[in-house]
Amino acid sequence: MSMRPPLSSLDAQYDLVIVGGGITGAGLLREAVRTGARVLLVEARDFASGTSSWSSKLVHGGLRYLKEGQWRLTLESVRERQRLLREAPGLVEPLPFLMPIRRGARPGRWIMRIGLAVYDLMAGARRSGWLNVAQVRQRVSSLRVDALLGAVHYEDARTDDARLVLRLIQESMALGGTARNYVRANVRCEGGRVTGVSLVDALDGSCREIGASVVVNATGAWAAMLDGAPKGAPTLRPLRGSHLVFDRRRFPLEVAVSWLHPRDRRPIFAYPWEGATVFGTTDLDHDQSLDAPRMSAAERDYLMEGLHAEFPQLALSAKEAISCYAGVRPVVSSGQADPSAESRESAQWVAPGLIGITGGKLTTFRVTAREVLRAAAQQWPQLMPASDEAPVFAPIAEPSEASAVTTRLRGRLGQRWSAFLAAAPAADMEPIGETPYTWAELRWAVAQEQVVHLEDLMMRRTRLGLISPQGGAAFLERIGGICRETLGWDDVRWQQERQAYLDYWARAHAPVTEFES
Repeated sequence: MSMRPPLSSLDAQYDLVIVGGGITGAGLLREAVRTGARVLLVEARDFASGTSSWSSKLVHGGLRYLKEGQWRLTLESVRERQRLLREAPGLVEPLPFLMPIRRGARPGRWIMRIGLAVYDLMAGARRSGWLNVAQVRQRVSSLRVDALLGAVHYEDARTDDARLVLRLIQESMALGGTARNYVRANVRCEGGRVTGVSLVDALDGSCREIGASVVVNATGAWAAMLDGAPKGAPTLRPLRGSHLVFDRRRFPLEVAVSWLHPRDRRPIFAYPWEGATVFGTTDLDHDQSLDAPRMSAAERDYLMEGLHAEFPQLALSAKEAISCYAGVRPVVSSGQADPSAESRESAQWVAPGLIGITGGKLTTFRVTAREVLRAAAQQWPQLMPASDEAPVFAPIAEPSEASAVTTRLRGRLGQRWSAFLAAAPAADMEPIGETPYTWAELRWAVAQEQVVHLEDLMMRRTRLGLISPQGGAAFLERIGGICRETLGWDDVRWQQERQAYLDYWARAHAPVTEFES
């Protein structure tokens, strides 16, 4: 995965064409290349630019699904979480959680401990327990203490969702897969069968016809909008989840804290992520454009009400947030009145030459991909998935001197981390401001990871736009020099990219107090 090649470099025929470059499409690409098939993935915008970069960034078993009786989904999710923790250290990291238990509140201590015992059983190891008030205060000193009996603690995991997608795509391309961002696809049909796609390059307008034995619609919340595709997508209920991002010095946490919102008893949480603190989430029907989700004033107020209920002594205000973000979940509608009661199961549909897939969870992308391939193999047998025991990620040689830095780089870059280290000038290994990113990482991304726009670099290759004041505006002068040098942008192009990025950040991620009420 390097600088983006033109459409003319693509073959005329593929065994499988995947439309959609989020976690579902990237996971499918990764599993499909194992079969030896010729596979192409195209994404209309940037990789992971839809739902898959605006999730809660948790790789989790879904503890709340136990309460709803979704045992299979919970077991599947726990097992996939454990697999990812083993295979991708530095990218998928253990995250200790604690949930305060208060006198007279439900669920009580013993109900939670029974549920967590089942959760541990599914994971094959005991990771939960009870903390008394002193132990809770030692871990989270700013927590409200009145009526506090203690807390249950358990373990899930966190990730950088956009980097997870990118690593899947990178490793797939290393094994012979092909992926292009900023390429719009229309489905071609002949005689009642899907036979391929018509591609249009969003940058230069060039077009190319591609034949395919099978096409997969993996466009998530956009599933019913794929031009030319046969009908059959399930009725989706797009649900918006919004989050606030705070400076970790202002909202310091070393562990994740989960609690129930006082208004509706929905679970909300706060946890350390990429040097900041993420707090969310909402779960509301989204009736705006899918291409421009943003937090509403009502969501801001809801989140701050929940935050003040558990962390009153911090006296945080919404205007102190570094940024906010909102993502739209492609949830399959079942007619539930409560959005949070809708299942997160995936849904699949089939037509001659086409498989459609939507819904599902970030954590279970591998399971979803294998289900899609089994359906595709009914039409093109070569696509039958390989052994279920095959690792998601290719093994990586251990560094001679392991450290937190090398673990992080190995997790984010995969097999390419050693090439990165060899190419990185020592001077570029300094951090960008107070963030966990280095200038070497940013330079590598510009040169090697199909960066097309400045937004790609600031919001997905790195997360500088989320964890830095004003979207990282203070770093843009130096970043502009790197983009000019590596991408060949002239001053006019750089100024256009800079302004487009800052306008986008102000529109979608600026501190929520700047939104109209």
